[in-house]
Parts: sequence; C-alpha cells; structure tokens
Amino acid sequence: MIIDVKVPMLSESVSEGTLLEWKKKVGEAVARDEILIDIETDKVVLEVPSPQAGVLVEIIAQNGETVAAEQVLARIDTAATATASAEATPAAAPAPEAAPAAAQTNAAMPAAAKLAAETGVDVNALQGSGRDGRVLKEDVQNAAAKPAAASAAAPAPVPAGARPEQRVPMSRLRARVAERLLASQQENAILTTFNEVNMKPIMDLRAKYKEKFEKEHGTKLGFMSFFVKAAVAALKKYPVVNASVDGNDIVYHGYFDIGIAIGSPRGLVVPILRDADQMSIADIEQAIVDYAKKAKDGKIALEDLTGGTFSITNGGTFGSMMSTPIINPPQSAILGMHATKERAVVENGQVVVRPMMYLALSYDHRIIDGREAVLTLVAIKDALEDPARLLLDL
Repeated sequence: MIIDVKVPMLSESVSEGTLLEWKKKVGEAVARDEILIDIETDKVVLEVPSPQAGVLVEIIAQNGETVAAEQVLARIDTAATATASAEATPAAAPAPEAAPAAAQTNAAMPAAAKLAAETGVDVNALQGSGRDGRVLKEDVQNAAAKPAAASAAAPAPVPAGARPEQRVPMSRLRARVAERLLASQQENAILTTFNEVNMKPIMDLRAKYKEKFEKEHGTKLGFMSFFVKAAVAALKKYPVVNASVDGNDIVYHGYFDIGIAIGSPRGLVVPILRDADQMSIADIEQAIVDYAKKAKDGKIALEDLTGGTFSITNGGTFGSMMSTPIINPPQSAILGMHATKERAVVENGQVVVRPMMYLALSYDHRIIDGREAVLTLVAIKDALEDPARLLLDL
C-alpha cells in the first residue's frame, strides 16, 4: 500500500517551512517513526517521521524547497522491500569521484553547503553547532567573517584599502524575529521604566543553600528562578501588566505563563514556563535547563514557544549594563535583567559597596499607565531585596 508522507500541521502563526535535508534515499527501507527529514520554520525545526514501515519509493519535494502544512513530501510503499524497490528504481548516475582532499566529512545543511561554496569556507574544518554536530549556515557565516577562518586553502590576502562586503540571506528565524520586533515597535506604545536592585540578599541566600539545593533537587540554583517568582508576585498585584490587547478589548489572563529568552545557534527563542505561579524554585530551574538544552540541540517544539503573558530577558549574561527590551507581542510587558556590578550606594547615611543590577520594564502604554509600570518594577525590586516577601506573599 502506498502511504503519503506529509508536512505536519503547523501552528496558526507558522504558514510554511523550508526542507533541510532528506535522511533517506529512494529505494531505502524506513522504519515506523524514523525521522525522514527536518523542516525549518521561522520558530523551530520540525522533524518529519515515517508514518509506516516500508520503502521510500518517491521523493516529491526536494531539499531547500518551501512547503506548507499537509503538503505531500514523499511516498512510502508498505508492501515493498528495499531490494525490490531499489531494483525497480532507475539507477542514479554515479557521482564523480572527489579528490581525497575535498571529501566532505561533516554533515552540512543545504543552505550551509551553498554558502560555503560561495565563500570558500571548508565545512570539514568547522565544528557544527546544529543537531548531531551538523554545520549550519550561521557556522559558515561566522567562519567567513573571521580573517583566520579555517579552510582547505589559505585565503588570498586582502589588499590594503579594500572594503570587502558579504551578503547572506536571513534565516527564517532571524527574518521572523525582525518582523515581529518591528511590528512590536510600530503597533505598541512602548515605554521603559528603570530601577536598580541590590542583589546581595539573593546572592547570600544562593551561596548558603546552593550545595544543599543541588543535592536535594538534582539541579543548580540560579538567579532566574528568583526573578520569575518576583515577577509573578508583582503581576498578581498589578494584573494589567499580565494582560494583552485584542482589538479594542483588554484580555486579563488568570494564569501566569512566563517567557524566558534563550539564545540558540539559530537565534533567540522564548520558551514558556506555563503556570509559573504553581512551579517551585526547583521546577523553574530544571525547566530552564531543559529548555536551554533543547534550544542548543535544535529540539525546541512549537508548543514550547506558543502563548506567554509576560517575558524576562537577561542581557546581563553577555555583559549588558542597561537596555530597553522590546515587548514580545501579544504580551504587554517585558522585564530586562542586566549585569550585576559592585557599586557605591548609600544605606542609612553610610556609603557602602553592594552588588547592584539595573532592571528595565518595557510596557505598552496603551493599557498600562506609568503608575502600574513603576509599581510593578518596585514590587519586583522589593521581593528580590527581601526574599522573605515571596514566602509570606507580601
């Protein structure tokens, strides 16, 4: 029986994707649920499994093609055998023998291989950042941008006074991020309010219990979980900051789904901690670790990124001292964390040195007034500087 292999159903916000690389050839046997090809969308990379065991008898959509949901990609014959199918399939023309020095050993995505050919980058000399070590287009871009990028043949020296340029297409994810952020600035009345927080109480608490915490819960105690808890406590006090705009309506959410911005080889992703108010510190820390690993391995799923009522981004990881984060639509506010630095501050009339962090809250002024925004940020600051408030619900 002939079975169609189709593009899986995509979310409402994703209309199409790009085929990356077929893992099977026509005539080869496939097992049920064996991954046949990956599809890159503007949010995630989707895996397309085989619906049944059999033989791949036809590939309809080729590597690099743009496809839509439910589109037929290939066909599988569940009654055929690999040998019979291979005999029935016309033999492909033998590939020319490549010189040993040019043999490709690293698996490279089609877009990466194309860019490598255009820029002269040797993909075999690259450490792929994609799933299973595959070389991504971003890896080639980074290598091409480095004067000392590894390549089979040394690049010719750039003449003095030369002004080299390089033009590369945006990845689907990068293009989507650009589109959403531009729309956010155009459609929202974004303002940002700032404050600073003394991180010493949280740092002392973490230093005191981090070893016991890791031994008890099997995960490290970081700082993000405290910020999530503090944000949820503040959102409970000022629900409009957790709301969103839908036409002329304000939608107040009776739940707290917190997006955590995470960098990945493909770009920025914002997976969601659902019902964060019901999660423990350990639950939050473990969820963030799991999301970070999935992002690194390219296994973030669409459902991981769907929804969200409020977001947190930590530019301090990269050394940022202050920034104005952009709202992630349809949310109405986002909290920006920054680098913690020792600074001189005044406490009780005395100048003391404290580990201080600047906080930024960007908000949609269409529904959030300055009062609610400032008080929300103050509530977050108060909770972090006196963690007992989180336990006592103060």
